[in-house]
Amino acid sequence: MLRFDDLQLFVRAADLGSLSAAARVMDMSAAVASAALKRIEQQLGVRLLARSTRSLRLTAEGEGFLEYARAALSSLDEGRRFLSSAQDQVSGILQLSAPSDFGRNLLLPWLDEFQREHPKLTVRLLLGDRIADLFRQPVDIALRYGEPEDSSLVALPIAPDNRRVLCASPAYLARHGEPRQLEQLAQHNCLLYMLGSRVHDHWSFHDGKREVGLTVSGDRFSDDADVVRLWAVAGAGIAYKSWLDVGADVLAGRLKVLLPELLCERAPLNLLCAHRAQLSKPVNLLREMLASRCAELSSQFPHFPKVDH
Repeated sequence: MLRFDDLQLFVRAADLGSLSAAARVMDMSAAVASAALKRIEQQLGVRLLARSTRSLRLTAEGEGFLEYARAALSSLDEGRRFLSSAQDQVSGILQLSAPSDFGRNLLLPWLDEFQREHPKLTVRLLLGDRIADLFRQPVDIALRYGEPEDSSLVALPIAPDNRRVLCASPAYLARHGEPRQLEQLAQHNCLLYMLGSRVHDHWSFHDGKREVGLTVSGDRFSDDADVVRLWAVAGAGIAYKSWLDVGADVLAGRLKVLLPELLCERAPLNLLCAHRAQLSKPVNLLREMLASRCAELSSQFPHFPKVDH
């Protein structure tokens, strides 16, 4: 297979009438240039340049091949310009995976706005709480809560300070009362999330002095985090949810934060990808938008303690 730099050298030497001059322009030694010309002539099976100690001229075969070499180099340059232009434009297909709750209630309207700003962009969105296999599934990036278990993934923070909150609807609290201490959660119906066969029924908190954990119970389980939120809004029980997922409900009065003085579990939101090469311009612009919107929502929860990282 012909090498790109060998073709360049041949065309430069033909234009300049000198192999040494072409070598200087291309910042290579005369010996390397001579070896490159010999290599391309051997691959083609013809002599392209007739050269002596004082002169260099194209052979008949060289003259015939020169135009093809120019056309090939021009085509490659055009391809490079196309790729460069594509990288500068916000276009193409953006394939991403997101958690069900965050995806439906926050990401969807934000993506609508993002596509209005960039109408040439096509979005493929997969929603689900299971961890996407970024090496096998047809996605470029994934948004996920928590620290990635796979250290080979590239993880970029979207909402590093996000935490869970205890919450319930005003209707539920009117019927069952509001817990004033963690131990009173044992008297309440807790809405549980499950991933695979694991039920997340151990809730952890920090009371300012120590870590406190307790196992809770309830009559409802779901592997869809958005279902847990909907149950809470409907008054079915108490949920332990990411602030990003329930913040809009709290601000609208559909849910109330319980025991706000407690420091609940961290639930950082990260953008994950398999390779940094996937951090295209659309991905980086979306990342900036999501980080800004999540920071704005987090700032509306006055009870988040300020902690050092």
